Amino acid sequence: MSDPSADLRLSSYDYDLPPSFIAQTPAEPRHSARLLALGRSGQEQLRHLTVWDLAAELQPGDLLVVNDTRVLKARLQARRASGGAVEVLVLQPYDSAVPSEAAVASSECCWICLVRPAKRVRPGEVLQLEAAGQPSLPLEVVALDESSGGRVIRFPAGCVDAASIEALLQRYGEMPLPPYIQHPDPDQESRYQTLYATRPGAVAAPTAGLHLSDELLEAIRARGVAIATATLHVGIGTFRPLEEEDLSSLDLHSEWVEISQELVEAVAACQLRGGRVVAVGTTSVRSLEGVAALNGGRLLPFRGPVNLVIQPGFRFQLVQGLLTNFHLPRSSLLLLVSALIGRPRLLEVYEEAKQQGYRFFSYGDAMWIAPDAVLDAARP
Repeated sequence: MSDPSADLRLSSYDYDLPPSFIAQTPAEPRHSARLLALGRSGQEQLRHLTVWDLAAELQPGDLLVVNDTRVLKARLQARRASGGAVEVLVLQPYDSAVPSEAAVASSECCWICLVRPAKRVRPGEVLQLEAAGQPSLPLEVVALDESSGGRVIRFPAGCVDAASIEALLQRYGEMPLPPYIQHPDPDQESRYQTLYATRPGAVAAPTAGLHLSDELLEAIRARGVAIATATLHVGIGTFRPLEEEDLSSLDLHSEWVEISQELVEAVAACQLRGGRVVAVGTTSVRSLEGVAALNGGRLLPFRGPVNLVIQPGFRFQLVQGLLTNFHLPRSSLLLLVSALIGRPRLLEVYEEAKQQGYRFFSYGDAMWIAPDAVLDAARP
């Protein structure tokens, strides 16, 4: 029998993963990635499928919820006055409500950015943004941002939100592929985007959705499964390893979420007809459960920041099944999946995946947690 207290220790979510298991290129076509399907507890209930088989795993009347965020080309190259090269990762609009001398009249065009190397980049410095075929563009560093360890940088007038800065990033930026993808191929940048990505604002992809091809989405609809969208703009904090060993007082970064009236109605209709609410990716889970937690378990229209810790012991209000990738050790995403199926079983499944040669992380294979695989204590 496992030790329940281990669920609250970060070291309990560690596992060994040789670099050879980390996928460097996406599967083609998208739905050809392998799918490890979980049923009720027990090794005999593990099945080895492909993502194309997800359509057959779903049932008529189910609702599939996807995240329609679009990844920005948020990685920029700049140069200091000294001539030194600087990499800038654009994260999110600066919140002028944060006390700071940087809350100037033009703060609506300021953005929180991670800068590398950061130590010598100080407020008052002007960086020259550079890109092939584009004129140099000056960007002023106006403040430090203690919460992220980054810098507040002023962008040209009009760059007030993701939609308005996207054109500039298209000209100067690069797709912010994860650092474990060693040799990024510019021709694959479109593959680090879901086919239904319509809402700009993410700096990392909701990777489970990368597996859904147009053909698979059509097959899912043909099976009588409804598809609805939530929006969660994935931030860099989602994939950062946790640091504190004691998880009992874990606090995570806030994420920007939008739940539409259409999604609220789609979930209600699914529940009324006896269907199952299935999330594509942990971001869809956090969207649904985060907003429900704000409203006593009810899903209501919402637009704004959400901060919710999902770890073992959590009882889900809406989500009954999940399509997800294989996640980094010691990450909040491992805690979330453990909340559905239990930490011991999750680690057993990951070992089985390694033995069977599954590929891990953003461009890797997928795992299907069917509703009957979810712990009784965690089910809605």
